[in-house]
Amino acid sequence: MLDFFTIFSKGGIVLWCFQGAAVTESFTGPVNALIRSVILQERSGNNSFTHEALNLKYKLDNEFELIFVVGFQKILTLTYVDKFIDDIQLHFRDRYKNELEQKGALRLLNNNFEFEDEFKVLLREAEKSSKARSHVTMRPFEESDKSKKTVKSMIETKGGDKGKEQGGKKNKNTKKEAPAVEPTKGDQNKVTTSGQKMVENGNQGLTHDESMQKKREEFFRKRMVVPTEKPSKSPKPAQKPRVKQRRVWDMGGSSAKELDYSDRNGNDSHNDGEQTQEANADLGIKVNSMGGDLLPVDYESSEEEEMEMEMEEEEERVVVNETSKISTKKGGSFGGMFGMLKGLVGSKSLSHEDMEPVLEKMKDHLIAKNVAAEIAYQLCDSVAKKLEGKVMGTFTTVASTVKQSLQESLVQILQPKRRVDILRDVMEAQRQRRPFVITFCGVNGVGKSTNLAKISFWLIENGFKVLIAACDTFRAGAVEQLRTHQRRLNSLHPPEQHGGQPVVQLYEKGYGKDAAGIAMEAINYARNQAFDVVLVDTAGRMQDNAPLMTALAKLIAVNMPDLVLFVGEALVGNEAVDQLVKFNRALADHSMSDKPRLIDGIVLTKFDTIDDKVGAAISMTYITGQPIVFVGTGQTYNDLRSLNARAVVGALMKA
Repeated sequence: MLDFFTIFSKGGIVLWCFQGAAVTESFTGPVNALIRSVILQERSGNNSFTHEALNLKYKLDNEFELIFVVGFQKILTLTYVDKFIDDIQLHFRDRYKNELEQKGALRLLNNNFEFEDEFKVLLREAEKSSKARSHVTMRPFEESDKSKKTVKSMIETKGGDKGKEQGGKKNKNTKKEAPAVEPTKGDQNKVTTSGQKMVENGNQGLTHDESMQKKREEFFRKRMVVPTEKPSKSPKPAQKPRVKQRRVWDMGGSSAKELDYSDRNGNDSHNDGEQTQEANADLGIKVNSMGGDLLPVDYESSEEEEMEMEMEEEEERVVVNETSKISTKKGGSFGGMFGMLKGLVGSKSLSHEDMEPVLEKMKDHLIAKNVAAEIAYQLCDSVAKKLEGKVMGTFTTVASTVKQSLQESLVQILQPKRRVDILRDVMEAQRQRRPFVITFCGVNGVGKSTNLAKISFWLIENGFKVLIAACDTFRAGAVEQLRTHQRRLNSLHPPEQHGGQPVVQLYEKGYGKDAAGIAMEAINYARNQAFDVVLVDTAGRMQDNAPLMTALAKLIAVNMPDLVLFVGEALVGNEAVDQLVKFNRALADHSMSDKPRLIDGIVLTKFDTIDDKVGAAISMTYITGQPIVFVGTGQTYNDLRSLNARAVVGALMKA
């Protein structure tokens, strides 16, 4: 049933392994994929991993730095695996406790861990208990309630019902035929019929018929009453119709002459460069300032926040006696995020109960910082599994340990598995005499065209020729927007400074055309005209719009761009998870190859509008496993940055 079971240390030393008799392939491939994708990336939330046709379950032993991994076929449903891996962990720890306490890799290598006999015994017991639980015998008919009923009882029940029904019909007929008789004085003490029962609530001894008659009379009386008109007061004067007043804008000027710049600009061609530089200075655009790699985005904290963090660190360094159990502080400037939960752990292993109050507070804090709720729970579960069983120092607090572990996990998530170096990749494409193609996709209104223009400016500053492919043939004004950016970029870098050739051009075929065909023509045109980079702008689309998602998957599958960037705004919370999951799913479902092209990186926009609520960066990176390549921090071409993982984590963990 099991394909393999292996026990290895976090240093990579395999202590013991088991492989099924029918298995021919080595288990090193799935285990290495688990290490790269889950354990090193701090994604150990649900203790399961899928690799090709295998399901992998794993458990971390933080006290002895061990990892237990079991693999079985994906089509099998083995309910006993979780309990089985727990039993293996306990028996292995108990049997080789002395050997595991010896530190050092060489000592582990010298030890011989014979565990196969005990493993097979535990496996047989687990399979046997699983079969005993799954096999449920059906109850025989003699033990059911239906077998206790006789035919006679069922006939009598039906006859009784029929008799009651017939009796009810007879009573109804007699009520219809019998005339109404007024009750005499001698019959007042007798039980009245259902039509003459006394109504106890609110009718003061009236019969049912009398109360109904009384209600009818009150109803008609109210309908017939004509409302009396109140004496009118002095007549109001007729109001004049309101006329719309002209709005006067502050500092708006007195005439349109102030908006005429023709006299100031002049007509001399030799002044064009100076006028362009003056206009750029007015707009805050700095030309020739973005050469090389982008500057990292930084988070500036106020002096009060820095003082709070320093005071919190000082409080954590206070030496507390070993006999003290838990010290909590209510309010005060020492609070911060973890101020109320300062539990002291004196040289003992951490349990889930010790961390639970801190983790609950941490989840709420992450959600308040715009981290998606699902991601916040997975992060905290990963931290709990990472720390559970770990032996703490004598005077180390639970809160500080959990906080430090979460910070390390967040930094690890934001730091990419592979570094996306666009400048290096563009130069490599130049050597191959082909253009480097980047495709931008995302939902509506997140700033795809604007950030495409920023990236164009950055590439131009580094000496590359750029071709913009207008493949948004759906939104009105999309082509005109890109044409405006093209004129602006060429004015910032005039063709005279670049050998008489414009540094950026726009390739467009109007509206209503096939976007995939336009992208293909643009790439061929760029190859013939020796452009270095092609930036493909696509239409904004919601993740639930199946026809547009199919068109996007077709564009990517046909043209095979070098880089697919998802443009998302930093304002979203839970929506980021839904957008990225459905975009990747659509690209995989509508792909034409066995290995579909998914999202390669993220452009995070509107980062200057969120203060310290930077959780969207965590959510997007956690879902895709891909890096944030660009960060948009404003509205000018210079407002483009790269991600600084530690600065973002610092802003996220700020109380």
